[in-house]
Amino acid sequence: MTIGVMCAIPQELAQLRSVLSDAQRHELARTTFDTGELDAHRVVLAAAGMGKVNTGLVATLLADRFRCRIIVFTGVAGGLDPELRIGDIVIADRVVQHDFGLLIDERLQPYQPGHVPFINPTERLGFPVAAELMERVKRRLEGIHLPPLSAVAGVGSRVPRINYGTILTGDQYLHCARTRDRLHDDFGGLAIEMEGGALAQICESFGIPWLVIRALSDLAGTRSGLDFNRFADGAAASSARILRWLLPVLDAVADR
Repeated sequence: MTIGVMCAIPQELAQLRSVLSDAQRHELARTTFDTGELDAHRVVLAAAGMGKVNTGLVATLLADRFRCRIIVFTGVAGGLDPELRIGDIVIADRVVQHDFGLLIDERLQPYQPGHVPFINPTERLGFPVAAELMERVKRRLEGIHLPPLSAVAGVGSRVPRINYGTILTGDQYLHCARTRDRLHDDFGGLAIEMEGGALAQICESFGIPWLVIRALSDLAGTRSGLDFNRFADGAAASSARILRWLLPVLDAVADR
């Protein structure tokens, strides 16, 4: 079975393209797709670009044109939880599109994408990862150790930690500590990015499993742009390392 692997930015793609064997390149809808083998697993590596629309387009092509039976988004994100540090890993057990909903009294009431309270109402909020997949992921990663962070990350010799929880998706790059704290309080989110919620929505429509793996390149505050430029390469490498460790699990789930 073929695993779809999506990345948003060049730093994330470079980590995986460099180790892709038997690669063949395809250009479709102004998007680059590289088919090949990653650690003996058949994959399609896609350069999705940033944001939910790009992600929806590329995920649809991976599912429909390339017949991928599972799709993973790997890359970097901003941290929301004050307990987390740059370099930590967050694997989503649920994703929420925090910027979709109903505007009322000049504030956004978040709601499930594709619904509003008086048009096709629903009690759902967000998209959960398949329980069996999440259990397999946790078992596979139990006891894994990542290299210590660079000293310039400001965390001393602390090694990156793997965390599981809610990741928020929205079409904005978060560069505001007050908004970061509010989103954490409102949703209990661990991290924030611009793609995972769209991936989940598309995969649910096709009835295939999905996974979002993120390494924190910044903490989504006023230093987020500076920190991203300093730590994106290292964080992307950590996320790619986790993806490669999980490939046997992803292959097994896709084959069911």
